[in-house]
Amino acid sequence: MADRYQSITKHMLQTYGVRVRKWRSSMSGVAWQVMYKDGSISRLIEAPKPKGPMSCAIFLHEIGHHAIGFNTYSIRCVEEYHAWRFSMEMMEKHDLNITDRVRLRMRDSLRYAVDKALRRGLREIPAVLLPYLDPKDRRILTQSAFALTL
Repeated sequence: MADRYQSITKHMLQTYGVRVRKWRSSMSGVAWQVMYKDGSISRLIEAPKPKGPMSCAIFLHEIGHHAIGFNTYSIRCVEEYHAWRFSMEMMEKHDLNITDRVRLRMRDSLRYAVDKALRRGLREIPAVLLPYLDPKDRRILTQSAFALTL
């Protein structure tokens, strides 16, 4: 399995032109890009080195931010959703084990992102994020065709 994780790591970094600034020892990550005056862009991440399902999922999530493109989605929690979706799709495509812990991490991460957006004043929750709305918040929302609106 170590060889498979190493192979997908190399493939993803090359495919999306991403450079690892730092391999993290924690199960957290961050993705960003730097745009230079000459028009060139450096795509960077910090993530755990893929050695198992969880570290691989987080690594792929950070790669996902570059794959989908920053500012493609105007709502940050929707970007998070698509980065997690990219991660899960890549794990499936490369026949990597998606454990219950990985699914729980994704759910908790997206639940946190939606809650944070609500705290910051989000008034409409896109339909793709409805499954990640904390059950306690469902009472105060009314449903429309595409989103829940406060």
